Amino acid sequence: MEIFSPLKFWTVIQMLIAATCIYFYMIIITRIAGKRTFAKMTSFDFAVTIAMGSILADAVNSPISNLMPAFVSLGVLVVLQIVFSKLLSSSDRIENLVTNTPLLLMKDGKIKEKNLKKALVSHADLMGKLREANVTQLSQVKAVVFETTGDISVLHTKDNIIIDDLIMQDVDS
Repeated sequence: MEIFSPLKFWTVIQMLIAATCIYFYMIIITRIAGKRTFAKMTSFDFAVTIAMGSILADAVNSPISNLMPAFVSLGVLVVLQIVFSKLLSSSDRIENLVTNTPLLLMKDGKIKEKNLKKALVSHADLMGKLREANVTQLSQVKAVVFETTGDISVLHTKDNIIIDDLIMQDVDS
């Protein structure tokens, strides 16, 4: 079979050189761009990270071609990510336009069925998150929030404490 034919020695050497160059380039890029470039953030950040991974894989797996297109493409994505991040952090209007808002899935022990459907979260997933948070009774749950990153935050206590408004400020109920 052709798909299992061995690689030429020089191709393997080129792949090793390409992978090493890309590796050190990524260290430089992440130091310049900061942690947000590869942090778990919004779905848009995730898409950019996937695009970067695709560029990297192509550069390492096709070392015969020049590495400069990969370097330039990655550099452009990182610059755009930095600019985009600065815009998001400086303007609530742009942030609201581009990103999702957190969504309330439970409040005061009551499940918000409509929001579960909107977030495409099943009861089983919700119950799993409650178990992870060591919730033993639904009455302990003050709020469950579907975050913009796709995480689910569980705020619970046995005490009769009210959640500060600031914590729930941007959450869509």
